[in-house]
Amino acid sequence: MKLSVLDQSPVLSGGTAAEALRATVELARLADRLGHSRYWLAEHHNTTSLADASPEILIPVVAGATERIRVGSGGVMLSHYSPLKVAETFRMLATLFPGRIDMGLGRAPGSDRITAAALQTGPVSFPIESYPDQVVDLLRFHTDSVPEGHRFSSIHATPGGTDCAEPWLLASSYGSVSYAASLGLPLSFAHFIAESLHNQVPISEENAASHFGQGPELVQWYRDNFQPSEYLSEPLVSVGVSAVCADTEEEARKLGFARRYTRLRRDQGRSLGSVPSEAELAAVELNEAEQQLVDFYAERAIEGDPQQVKNRLEQLAGAYDTDELIVLTITPTYESRARSYELLADAFGLAD
Repeated sequence: MKLSVLDQSPVLSGGTAAEALRATVELARLADRLGHSRYWLAEHHNTTSLADASPEILIPVVAGATERIRVGSGGVMLSHYSPLKVAETFRMLATLFPGRIDMGLGRAPGSDRITAAALQTGPVSFPIESYPDQVVDLLRFHTDSVPEGHRFSSIHATPGGTDCAEPWLLASSYGSVSYAASLGLPLSFAHFIAESLHNQVPISEENAASHFGQGPELVQWYRDNFQPSEYLSEPLVSVGVSAVCADTEEEARKLGFARRYTRLRRDQGRSLGSVPSEAELAAVELNEAEQQLVDFYAERAIEGDPQQVKNRLEQLAGAYDTDELIVLTITPTYESRARSYELLADAFGLAD
């Protein structure tokens, strides 16, 4: 099993965005030493709880601070940007860090509608319906393969004569899954997003492998409909999942409450400005309906001691028929987050 890291650069209670970004670099160094395969950086806008608005800026900082691990975007929200600009940005990154850069592309806004409109303000606007065409244009620029007769055939993305970043398409629903299949691109399916979009029955240790929502079916559709391309000859899948690992199940559940409580308030339209501290979480009082919802989240949360989390992750990987998971972990402290990745690396023998 390959394990990778998805880092949203969470801002902790009482902390700053600068501290969150420094923690990202420190965690990347740790993941590199532990044997994780990739370190992906997420893009979010107009939020005080997540610090990274520009993964393309943070990627070279992380790549420069590490030695082996692949570094990339998870992902760049292409609907906001010019395909040529994104292509040149990642050609630059691939030139500076050959063989180590991933170009994960997404179509979600990473923000609210007003912020998305502000990001797209300018002489050119790309509605969400243009996303597939943007991906095609970006890949052509990135690989210097714009066909003759195309209106952009005279344009060559710079720098030239260099290796390209590895392209991935991010998805949590049918739309982007279908684009990945038709374009012949690797698919990174965001299970942690998809599971929050669909109601699912409670999961137990006995039935976990068969209750991962629509995700496994969508990924199988991708495999069944995959069209080989110059980028990829056969389907390639990774799955993004949220997990918290601690020395004991009790500790993991306490740490995991931070994400469940944050999700509760977000779903209520009362988003928190940062990740709550352990003291703040201990003081939380929920009404009966809120408690039932948080308990509902907890039933499907992947939280526990190393063996418990390993078992659940292996079940999920089996349901998706993949050997690579990209793990998102958010806890009230940097130390507990780092410890979670350490325990997982040890449980899966990444450094062996």
